[in-house]
Amino acid sequence: MNDEASRLGAALSSISEAAIVQILLIAAGAWLLIALAQRLIPALAGRLSGRQRLQALALAPVLRLLVIITTILLVLQRIIEPTFENLVGLLGALGLALGFAAKDYASSLIAGIVALYELPYRPGDWIEVSGTYGEVRAIGMRTVEIVTPDDTVVHIPHLKLWDHAIFNANDGSQHLQCAADFYLHPRHDAAQIHRLLYDVALTSSLLQIDQPIGVIVREKPFGTHYRLKAYPLDPRQQFAFVTDLTVRGKAALLGSGVELASFPTVAGQPF
Repeated sequence: MNDEASRLGAALSSISEAAIVQILLIAAGAWLLIALAQRLIPALAGRLSGRQRLQALALAPVLRLLVIITTILLVLQRIIEPTFENLVGLLGALGLALGFAAKDYASSLIAGIVALYELPYRPGDWIEVSGTYGEVRAIGMRTVEIVTPDDTVVHIPHLKLWDHAIFNANDGSQHLQCAADFYLHPRHDAAQIHRLLYDVALTSSLLQIDQPIGVIVREKPFGTHYRLKAYPLDPRQQFAFVTDLTVRGKAALLGSGVELASFPTVAGQPF
């Protein structure tokens, strides 16, 4: 350990003023490139649609990682002479720092690099992690930034990748399945209701017509449960789409004379 520290100290002591100026210029250039990428790529993605928009948004974290890696390599070339002894000293010091001072932070950084390779989420994906659901807005080196349906920004550490399930509703595509639930009194023509709800989805102005429509029917102790499943044109329309299916579906059911299910109660409380 002392040998590594002495080698590293000797390497750092040889830094010239010109090297310091170059390092500052490299850092400033890297910051400028990252800032431009974070502004220009979302602006470009806003002009696109469908999968092209999602692919463009996914470029931002990849470019940022490349800029950071390139910057680190350029800075190291000006700090130390790239000999075997100097590299051993530098890597040893970095390993000690990461191991004792920033274990969780380093783990999140490593998980962020893994996330860029495995793509469990991308900008534009709708994910749920530890009960938090929202759209991925940005992927940083340490956290993924999502926006919930209530317009709340949540930063989730990439560290969650190691021991938490990541639920991805659309997985980099425009296909996000939505469901509207209906509960009816058991005395009715199930085949008729099945067709009626199917037509409700088929006539929605928000429907992605090339994706399947499903009507799932299940009997419950209090009645019959219908789940109408379909895909909106855009994942960001999911809540408007579910509202449309629910409002028009309920109107169609009441118009057909079907009685809605009533939940049994025990001592004034729902069963």
